[in-house]
Amino acid sequence: MKFAIVIPDGCADEPQDILGGKTPLQAARTPNMDRLAQLGVVGRSNNVPPSLTPASDVATLSLFGYDPLVVYTGRSPLEAVAMGIKLRPADWAIRCNLVTVENEEMRDFTAGHITSEESRQLIRAIDDTLGGPAPDDASQLTFYPGVSYRHCLVYEARPTAPFTSETKTQPPHDIPDTPIAEHLPKGPGSNLLNQLMTASRPILQKHSVNLARVAKGQKPATQIWLWGQGRAPRLDTFDKVYGKRGAILSAVDLVRGVGMLLGWTRVDVPGATGYLDTDYAAKGRYGVEALKNHDLVCVHVEAPDEASHEGKPDEKVKALEEIDRHIVGPLLEALNGYGEWRMLVSPDHRTPLRTRAHSYGDVPFVVAGAGVASKGQKTYDEAVAAASDLAFARGYELMPWFLS
Repeated sequence: MKFAIVIPDGCADEPQDILGGKTPLQAARTPNMDRLAQLGVVGRSNNVPPSLTPASDVATLSLFGYDPLVVYTGRSPLEAVAMGIKLRPADWAIRCNLVTVENEEMRDFTAGHITSEESRQLIRAIDDTLGGPAPDDASQLTFYPGVSYRHCLVYEARPTAPFTSETKTQPPHDIPDTPIAEHLPKGPGSNLLNQLMTASRPILQKHSVNLARVAKGQKPATQIWLWGQGRAPRLDTFDKVYGKRGAILSAVDLVRGVGMLLGWTRVDVPGATGYLDTDYAAKGRYGVEALKNHDLVCVHVEAPDEASHEGKPDEKVKALEEIDRHIVGPLLEALNGYGEWRMLVSPDHRTPLRTRAHSYGDVPFVVAGAGVASKGQKTYDEAVAAASDLAFARGYELMPWFLS
């Protein structure tokens, strides 16, 4: 049997006045997702335990069938896997955003969606000045460039690190247009993180990349923002746990890293950007191709989440329509050629347009295929899911049900 999963990241939302009282999922034209609802069943799952932060790291682990309360160690270590960074057991990986802070407020957690080439130059400048021996002389600091605004700082512990589970940091995408003072790192090791963030400001202010961006009317990267720290996780592979060989298609290092930790094949798609301008059709084509050699293929699309972070309902609707047309549709057509199959469409977490931030709560999913009896539901959306009698309070229990 073949299995396909499509993750429209952060698509779960609330009714919007500008959309006639509908959620983006209800307002979007999604005939393929609705077809799955008619063939199978719509339900809901809660992928984020209340003791953890609502974000894709925790939620994706749940969605893939792993209890985050057992296996989660932090966001950045998952991204480090996709970046090819090897962490020793005592090392800590820390997410390093390039952000735009103006008047001490978080103006843009993406620094104007800075390009990877621009950010690579900035992170190298940061590493040249702030990398090397840490102030405590007991460790080594290394900054690694990633994709666009997403990067990584590794604290190579010798032999220990100052961070603990009590170290608290704030995702910058959850504090748009908010004073940063009350959201700075706190707890063990926070002094080091705050020092590095402050020290990055003069380095970036005078850098030629930022001067050129300002001259073109673009937002500069005014500082680094450190968060999402953790040590290397240990997970049993998906094949060992569930007996399926998987492939992961995502433009986001976090989701790629989770898939790679599970032993899935990483499939890089040309034109996949992790933003609204991603090549949806290419993701669909590569997903269909990956089905040939894998039991399970997962296609993750970041665009709906990005639209919510920017407070753009029309762009969120458009992203969902593109996902339906270019990814769900082609995968559904391809699956029909393999005999028995099942398909799951589900966001990882909620990202309401109202708050422009991730939030707790149930997300809607739809499953169709062999052995899944139709419940007569007509559409795939939050309202249908809320009325369904199929619900997983522990989101990680959805995957074994889907595969069973």
